[in-house]
Amino acid sequence: MSTNEQVKSVPKDGLAGLQENFGTDAISGLLVFLLAMPLSLGIAKASEFPPIYGIVTAIIGGIVVSFFAGSRLTIKGPAAGLIVICAGAVAEFGGGELGWKLALGAIMVAGAFQIVFGLLKFGKYSDFIPSSAIHGMLAAIGIIIFSKQIHTLFGIDPKTLKGLEPLELLAHIPTSIANLDTKTTLIGVISLIILFGMPMIKNKFVKMIPAPLIVLLVAIPMQLEMDFKHTEAPYTLVSVGNLLEAFRVNVSFDGLAQSGIFIKYVILFTLIGSIESILTVKAIDKLDPYYRKSNYNKDLIAVGIGNMVAGIFGGLPMISEVARSSANVNNGAKTRWANFFHGMFLLVFVLAARPVIEMIPNAALAAMLIAVGYKLAHPKEFRHALHVGVYQFIVFVATVVITLATDLLVGVFSGVAIKLLINFFLSPSSIGNIFKANVEVTKTGDNYLVKLADSLTFSNYLGLKKQLDAIPAAKHVVVDVTNVKLADHTVMDNLIVIERDYKREGGTFELKGMDNKKSLGHAPSSGRKMVVA
Repeated sequence: MSTNEQVKSVPKDGLAGLQENFGTDAISGLLVFLLAMPLSLGIAKASEFPPIYGIVTAIIGGIVVSFFAGSRLTIKGPAAGLIVICAGAVAEFGGGELGWKLALGAIMVAGAFQIVFGLLKFGKYSDFIPSSAIHGMLAAIGIIIFSKQIHTLFGIDPKTLKGLEPLELLAHIPTSIANLDTKTTLIGVISLIILFGMPMIKNKFVKMIPAPLIVLLVAIPMQLEMDFKHTEAPYTLVSVGNLLEAFRVNVSFDGLAQSGIFIKYVILFTLIGSIESILTVKAIDKLDPYYRKSNYNKDLIAVGIGNMVAGIFGGLPMISEVARSSANVNNGAKTRWANFFHGMFLLVFVLAARPVIEMIPNAALAAMLIAVGYKLAHPKEFRHALHVGVYQFIVFVATVVITLATDLLVGVFSGVAIKLLINFFLSPSSIGNIFKANVEVTKTGDNYLVKLADSLTFSNYLGLKKQLDAIPAAKHVVVDVTNVKLADHTVMDNLIVIERDYKREGGTFELKGMDNKKSLGHAPSSGRKMVVA
C-alpha cells in the first residue's frame, strides 16, 4: 500500500468518525467495558477507595476525556499502577472516609499540574526517566499488588492486615494460608486458573472473550450456590452503593494542613501518573494499524482534566491504561469513540444492574489484580533486563528492592541516581555533557548528516531527539556515532524506534560508526561503549 493510499484509509475523527466507524467502535467499547468493569471495582477496592468510584473514574475517562484526548485508541480509567500511591495517600491522610476525601484534594491538584505540564509541552520529558527504572518501578508495583491481594483471595479480614508494609505482607502469607476461608479461597483459586489458563488457549474466538468476564460468570453462581450473603462475612462480597448518590462533591482540601504529606502525593500522582500514561500512549501508537501519532501534551492535558473532574466527585486518578487500550486495538477500534462507548456502557450497566455487581465475590476481584500484578512483575521482565545488559539489570533490581523497602518516589529517583552513577563509571567524561548532547547536523540537498560525540545517555537524550525531530520526513539521514564514547540503552532503544518510523515515512536512515563499539548486552537495544585500541 502506498503512503497516499494509507493516508486515505485513516479513519476520520470527530462526528464524521462516529458515523463512519460506529459499528466497530461500539463493539470494541462493549468488549472493553466487560474488561474494565470488574477491574475498576478491584482497583478501587485495593486503593482503599469505595469500589463504586473506580467505575466513576472509568465513566469520566470515557464520556468526558474522550473529547479532549490527544490519542485515538487509548482507554482512560483507573490503573493498577497507581494502587500503591492511592492506598498510601488514604492511609497517611488518616484512613477511612476522611483519608479518601483528603486524597482527592491531592488528586485534583495533581490534575491541575498535568494540565499545566501539557500546556508547557512537558510530555517530552517522559524520556528523561531511564526505561530500566520505569520497568523496575512497575515490577515493584506488581509485587506490592500481589502482597496485598493474596490475603483477600484467602478470605482474610482486611482489618487484621492494616498497617503492614509490602515486605511484612509477604512474610504474613503463611499465616493467611493457615487461616484461609475454604469457600472464598476456592473461588479465588478457580478464578486464577481461568485468568492464567485462557491466554494459553489458541482459539481465535476464545481470545476475543475477556477473561475477567468468564471469571464473573463462574464466580457469581459459585458464591450464590454457597450462599455467601448468609454464610460469609460482609467483606467477602463487593458493596458499591448507589451511583446517583455517589456523584456528589466529595473532595476536601483540609489535607493542605498536612503540607508534607500533601506535597508528596501531589508529586507522586503527577509524576507517576503522567509517565505511565504517556508510556501507554507510546506503546499503543506502535499497535495502531494506521500508524497515527498521538499528541502527548494534548493527551496529558486531557488526563489532567479527567483527574480534576474525578477528584471532585471522589474518583481514583486515571491514566491511559495499557491492558484495556491493548484490548481496544485488538477488538478493532478505529477512533476515540470506542473509549466514549466504553464509558457509556459502564454508566448504563451501573445504573441498571447494581444488584448484579454486588453479587461479585471479592476473591474474584483479588484474583484479577493478582493476574495484573504478575504481568507487571513477570519473570520475563527480569530476564529481559538481564538480556539488555547487566548494568540495566542492576538499575532494574535496585529500583524494585528500594521501592519495596521505602516507597515509589524514593525507588524511582534511586533508580535514576544509580543509572547516572553507572554511566559515569562506564564513561567518566560523560559528566561533562550530562544534560547536553554533542550533536552537529549538516545538510546537503536532501541529505542530512548527524554527527554525534562524547556520551549519549538518558539524561541528555532530549537534545538529540529535538535535533532528529527537526529533520523533515522522506530525506536521507546518516547518524554518525563514530566518536561516541557511550550510548546507553535508553538512547539505543529510541534510535531503533526513530529509524523504523523514519523509514516507514519514506526516508532512509543509516546508523554509521558502530564498528568500534562493544555491546553491553545481548539485545539490539543494549547500550554501546567505545572500544579503545
